[in-house]
Amino acid sequence: MSSRYRVTLTLDERRELETLTRRGKTHARRFVHARALLLCDAGPDGPAWNVADTAEALGVTSRTIEHLKKRFVEDGLEAALERKPREKPPREVIFDGKFEARLIALACSEVPEGNQRWTVRLLADKAVELKFAESVSHMTVQRVLKKTNLSLISASTGKSHRKGAQPL
Repeated sequence: MSSRYRVTLTLDERRELETLTRRGKTHARRFVHARALLLCDAGPDGPAWNVADTAEALGVTSRTIEHLKKRFVEDGLEAALERKPREKPPREVIFDGKFEARLIALACSEVPEGNQRWTVRLLADKAVELKFAESVSHMTVQRVLKKTNLSLISASTGKSHRKGAQPL
């Protein structure tokens, strides 16, 4: 398979990459990318290794080398050495610690009239009714309770009963 992107380093770029790989304080990914670009250099001073040999020598996949070469050709040296920025931002946290605390407090409270114990579906419906969140899945409630080791089927759900003072 012929390479789509041809890496041709200028003398300055080559010097910069060589110093980067010889320096002792370089991040591993940055080091591997710098070595890969040096090995793939098809310019007059470069060894012009093929993608498969470069990948095998550096212990990465050939796809990594192809993506690296593409980023170098299209975006430049710094973009090739740095990690690619995220395209999609991380999702917002919907259920935070405050929600979890209120849900656990609800699970430890008295059971509604007509029920023997809290169920995850009952807790989810009550959390929406009390406006803890706009909508809550019963599986979300289950995960929160599991994370905090709160069991709805045990004899005690964690609510403490007042005991009289013990005589000394």
